[in-house]
Amino acid sequence: MRRIAVTLLGATMLSGVAAPAFAQEANVGDEASSSSSDNEQIVVTGSRIRRGDIVGVGPATVVTAENLANTGIVNVETVLQRLPASAGFAGGQTSAYWTGNGYGTAQVNLRGLGIKRTLVLLNNRRLVAGGTGANSSPDLNMIPVSMIQRIDVLKDGSSAIYGADAVAGVVNIITNTDFDGLGVGARYGITDEGDGSDFTADLTFGLQGDRGGITMGATYQKTTAVNLASRAPCGLAETSPGVLGCSNSAATLGGRAALPNGSQINFSNVPGNGNFYEPYSAARHNSNSNPFLNAVSPIERISTAAFLHYDVTDSVTAFGEFLYTFRKSNQLATPGTLRNLSISASNPTNPTGQNLVLVQRRLGEPGPRVFFQETNTFQGTAGLRGTLSNNWAWEVAGSFGRNTGLDGMTNIANLERVGNTVNTNVCSTAPTAAVPCGDYLGAGDVSQRVLDYILFTARDYGGNELATVTGDLTGDLFNLPAGALSFATGVVYRKEKGWRDPNPLTVAGIANTNQQSPISGSVTAKEAYLELSAPVLRNIPMVQALTIDGAVRYSDYDLFGDDWNFKVAADWRVFDALRLRATYGTGFRVPNVPELYGGVSEGNLTTSDPCSRYPASGNATLIANCQASGVRPTYVQLGNTILTTQGGNPDLQPETSKTWTVGVVIEPSSIIPGLTLTADWFDIKIDGAIRSIPGSTKLSVCYSTPNLAHPFCDDFTRSPLTNEVTYLSAQPVNTGLEEMSGLDLGLVYNKRLGSVGLSIDLNASYLDKYVIQPFPGGADIIFDGFIGGGNGGYPKWRGYGVATATFGQTSLTWSTQWIGKATDFNALPTQLGYRTSNVFYHNAQVAVAITENARFSLGVDNLFDKKAPFIRSWTDGNTDTMTYDLLGRRFYVGVRHTF
Repeated sequence: MRRIAVTLLGATMLSGVAAPAFAQEANVGDEASSSSSDNEQIVVTGSRIRRGDIVGVGPATVVTAENLANTGIVNVETVLQRLPASAGFAGGQTSAYWTGNGYGTAQVNLRGLGIKRTLVLLNNRRLVAGGTGANSSPDLNMIPVSMIQRIDVLKDGSSAIYGADAVAGVVNIITNTDFDGLGVGARYGITDEGDGSDFTADLTFGLQGDRGGITMGATYQKTTAVNLASRAPCGLAETSPGVLGCSNSAATLGGRAALPNGSQINFSNVPGNGNFYEPYSAARHNSNSNPFLNAVSPIERISTAAFLHYDVTDSVTAFGEFLYTFRKSNQLATPGTLRNLSISASNPTNPTGQNLVLVQRRLGEPGPRVFFQETNTFQGTAGLRGTLSNNWAWEVAGSFGRNTGLDGMTNIANLERVGNTVNTNVCSTAPTAAVPCGDYLGAGDVSQRVLDYILFTARDYGGNELATVTGDLTGDLFNLPAGALSFATGVVYRKEKGWRDPNPLTVAGIANTNQQSPISGSVTAKEAYLELSAPVLRNIPMVQALTIDGAVRYSDYDLFGDDWNFKVAADWRVFDALRLRATYGTGFRVPNVPELYGGVSEGNLTTSDPCSRYPASGNATLIANCQASGVRPTYVQLGNTILTTQGGNPDLQPETSKTWTVGVVIEPSSIIPGLTLTADWFDIKIDGAIRSIPGSTKLSVCYSTPNLAHPFCDDFTRSPLTNEVTYLSAQPVNTGLEEMSGLDLGLVYNKRLGSVGLSIDLNASYLDKYVIQPFPGGADIIFDGFIGGGNGGYPKWRGYGVATATFGQTSLTWSTQWIGKATDFNALPTQLGYRTSNVFYHNAQVAVAITENARFSLGVDNLFDKKAPFIRSWTDGNTDTMTYDLLGRRFYVGVRHTF
């Protein structure tokens, strides 16, 4: 602790705050939601109509710049993933299972309905996808955080307003384009264990004149790795009833082999033991993968942006936006595994005298593999906007974004060459032989000459493009008795393209890495929309104001034909203290490029086999099904991963959705000034939902269905020799129906108590129901209240709260994230890790305004060093890394100064 304190103290000379953080309901009377005069009307998230305030459109959470500064987070995805509205599976630095070729890409998953159903906007415009080719969503961290004015999180389907992808909601990042001056900041953080350092520096410059201005900014971030073994020394499993032990990987260093009679042996895991072998034992021979993985992977990133505007005339303004991000990232991977290598009895390296199959052999001699990525992403927008003589506002704009990526992996074995090294008709032991003979039976026996011959570094290339042209018109049509009838209308042309060209050896399937096929495809949409806002009643008994909004959108897709979507909303202010709101809308989401064209690939994914030790389960159906599958009662899953086929599905069809919300806003200012309470019920139904069912879930559902009657039972095969699952498919399909419903709760309290300013902001979300029908007429798979198995977390309750107290120039902020109880998707009540308890993460910050323009902050996240709970069907680190914190307590310091 003393060493860390000294490090942090010294870092204050150089480091500081750049800042994401918390959220406020969009109904509070703060700057982001206060009423504006007509000439200050803006386009708010959830509507294209210019409005005087941000309220009434739908259930939204607003993260303001002030909120951002109070919790010291430097990544946008961390801000969003703390919110109760986020759930399920999404990419981040602590998630080893990044979504489709998106290693290092920060993403958000509203409602847990999937990143592809959350639309991410920058200043109301779409962003190009980020990653290394044919990806589903933008990289949230491509916007310099110092330029963020606020982040709007609309928790409501808005396909009629924004088009496809806005099924679960919209994240709209609004930047400060009118900054005038110079701002600099820096921040340095480190964990309680002295690893995982994180340095961020940012620069913002703006110059504003009478007719125009320019705002520019840049953020640099560099984080260092945290090895997984430092947080989870080994992969855990229930080695005997009620006992956790290291399960590790059945890909052993010496090599696990099957003899003709079906028995398995293992060659020495200790280098230098010659031809020693013995009967295989998982407890004795399995290898530990965790030292070869990271709990946090290193990233180096620079993000830049520029926003400019110029008044061509008094009524016409030209504007432009430009973004550029460069990112380098890498991840550790376990040494490669050779599988099913046949070695004859006559091979000089085979001491058994029998033909054998080397089932799995970890190629430990060259060390771990390393994934690496370099991406370049830019997006430019240019346009004109202005007003007509009747005060209608118009805008025309064109935008083009392109993301390109190089990614690869070291120490990959060419399987064709591996085969040559055990074929005595091809290889030779001569010192200068072009094809050296290899000895794979025993750790340390593979010579450097063989390694040089069989190993290579794979490099893959890919990218994404987005081209849009838009035209919008908004204003007031005419006056009604209760106010003006407002409208917005426009047309959109959008083309999204993605491609990926893997290494030829990877495509051919002769590399000991995930087999992949090339990806290339595009989707084009032509759309038109109309939105109306009608004030129906005003200032009559029980109706202070009643406004009805409606929107309709026509979409024509080159691959799937046309479709109509609509949305209606009501905003009823009963009186000052009570406001009611409701929305209903439809959606139509076409499959995106990776879902359609993603090449079939294979990967070893963490997967639980329900037939492992099945007699001990006590479940009659499971026991009968495992026996019917030919699984021996003594069978034990030899590792924690299963080779799984993933990729695109060209037969996918669009999914349709229906969403409605009903909410209430209470502001009892006459009783408790400064208090706002909100409650919003949401209900979402998606028909023909496009979804990949994780392998663990498929196996669990199959073996819990009497007589193996479920269609999932056709998606995998087992080895009759070892009983292991040797093939498992998790490609996306159109499922029958997804249904979700729940309740969002919010409390905001702002009050000055004497000389102390107090701000409390609490949000909670209750997930009442989330079920997936895997095919029309199939039995529901229940997600609400469950966690793990590659799905992410769907606890019934989630919450996040922030309290800030200001004493003159000093402010104290306390934030708490609540992750409710959850049950493992694939565990039985008698098994360890079946259910988790409530988990609370507490964070604190103290900030001091040194001068009017300078701010110093010191903070700690996960103050009480809360450990992640054990999840039986974990993704990594013996827990669900998409839900819980692996790092433990960490500290940061920072300063910011504006000139």
